[in-house]
Amino acid sequence: MMFTFVIQKQNKFTQHLYKQHIKNLLNMRIHFIAIGGSTMHNLAIALYKQGHQITGSDDEIFEPSKGRLKKYGLLPEKTGWDENNIHGAIDAIILGMHAKKDNPELMKAEKLNLPVYSFPEYLYEHAKNKKRIVIGGSHGKTTITAMILHALNYHKIDVDYMVGAQLDGFEVMVRLSEEANIMVFEGDEYLTSANDPRPKFHVYKPHVALISGIAWDHFNVFPTFEKYVDQFITFIDLLPDDGSLVYYSGDGIIHKLVNEYDGKARMIPYFTCDSYIKNGKTIIRYNQKEYPMEIFGDHNMKNMQGAMLICREIGLSPDNFYKAMTKFKGASNRLEKIAENEHTRIFKDFAHSPSKVKATSEAVKYQFGDNELVAVLELHTYSSLNKDFLSQYSGTLNAVDMPIVFFNVHAIKLKRLPMLQKQHIYDAFDNANIKVFNLREDLEQHLKSLDWNNKNLLFMSSGNFDGMNKDKLSEAILKR
Repeated sequence: MMFTFVIQKQNKFTQHLYKQHIKNLLNMRIHFIAIGGSTMHNLAIALYKQGHQITGSDDEIFEPSKGRLKKYGLLPEKTGWDENNIHGAIDAIILGMHAKKDNPELMKAEKLNLPVYSFPEYLYEHAKNKKRIVIGGSHGKTTITAMILHALNYHKIDVDYMVGAQLDGFEVMVRLSEEANIMVFEGDEYLTSANDPRPKFHVYKPHVALISGIAWDHFNVFPTFEKYVDQFITFIDLLPDDGSLVYYSGDGIIHKLVNEYDGKARMIPYFTCDSYIKNGKTIIRYNQKEYPMEIFGDHNMKNMQGAMLICREIGLSPDNFYKAMTKFKGASNRLEKIAENEHTRIFKDFAHSPSKVKATSEAVKYQFGDNELVAVLELHTYSSLNKDFLSQYSGTLNAVDMPIVFFNVHAIKLKRLPMLQKQHIYDAFDNANIKVFNLREDLEQHLKSLDWNNKNLLFMSSGNFDGMNKDKLSEAILKR
């Protein structure tokens, strides 16, 4: 079943020949253009472990992708694109969003008429005969998906999946099997690939969907808020008549879209879990029972309620869900504690859009109110590095005692954007306490110079702070 899409799209074999040669098709030559992406490298590893011959290329590969690809012998020998990587013996190309239309390898593949697929297309074709659950929204997608997968794994419920972060107890972020009847997707609203302008979550065609919230993001693709919201209208309209949408009812935009929906799919609202904080620990109350959690933050209590309802749709009871969640430590890089001592805790988070930055920084400050909070935000995405979008960040760091913003000139050049000036950031954030750095060495020196007694540190970025070694820096900070 996994590779019928190659056959259907290219007509290489008839269905009869496909069935006869299924074993041969399970040893395909697949080349990844932009193999270093978080999902791309995990898909490459998953397919390699199934017995396929995998090659790949990228112009930059950072940790943890680099180390994980090297572990499986899949790390490209050299950095950059090379059209000689592409030849007629390749059975399929999987194209990452990082690759541009003028990528020499993509152009060579098109010249040779090789089948080219984005990873969302690939995953959909694998899952088109399964029940598809797609988690969407401007924030919380990864965490909600991770919660669902943790609960199902805890109770040994078999599913395929694609999630945007490394999870405790899961070797890879993508699982494809013949046995599972369900596939859970983290549904990004960003474009599928340079060749396919559809948002990724449209490609998956959900039976059950979730929308966690709608806050303008991806300014470079959706230049107005209205165009951005349109993507979620289409997402809801993709639901079949017997489908269902779980949605955060506290979001006025989603509430409006649900009220305007005229289809037959069930609409299931959620708000937040009933919880309280005791000795720095968040406790959830449900059905006259209490469940102590490892994670915290109001946004995560909302995420958990949405995840619970999705699991209930699959057949897992709320009590069993919350029992599983007491062991959930969070997804990698989602409010992940990376170091601590008796005076200081250090966290990292993927937060980058305005709504995520605000929610994450407020969560840490509220949970540990006795400590001052130092928060370092890296502007790394196309939207955040665009001076016309920067005003959306106004007030997002106001809960932070010592707010810091970092941007990398090299990242701006790589994205082919106009150069950003420090004054643009001062003006946009409208925060008299903010400090701005554009050199990693200066940022590290500043952090090392601070008195960390009763201070917490929060890193927020979808990038890597120009290759900063957070573990080494954290060790230096905690020794002060």
